[in-house]
Amino acid sequence: MTGAWKPVLRRSAVLRHDRVRGTDLLVLPERVVVLRGNAGSVLRLCDGAHDVDAIVAELSRRHPGAPVADEVPGFLGRLREEGLLV
Repeated sequence: MTGAWKPVLRRSAVLRHDRVRGTDLLVLPERVVVLRGNAGSVLRLCDGAHDVDAIVAELSRRHPGAPVADEVPGFLGRLREEGLLV
């Protein structure tokens, strides 16, 4: 899942940081998804301007040595399947 797809959160989804819990949340009309690890930083790059390759490149730059190229495309694909990304 690389190339031309420029993921963006679906219109009804809002990414927020919960200061009380110290974590990022994906707030939807029917639920709240508590994001773990660096999921929030991945989703902040899903702005419709960055394609998957650009997201992977930026995260690789921020987190050298992390398995970004192996994990991020699959993570984005799962969120797309769930309808959270378009």
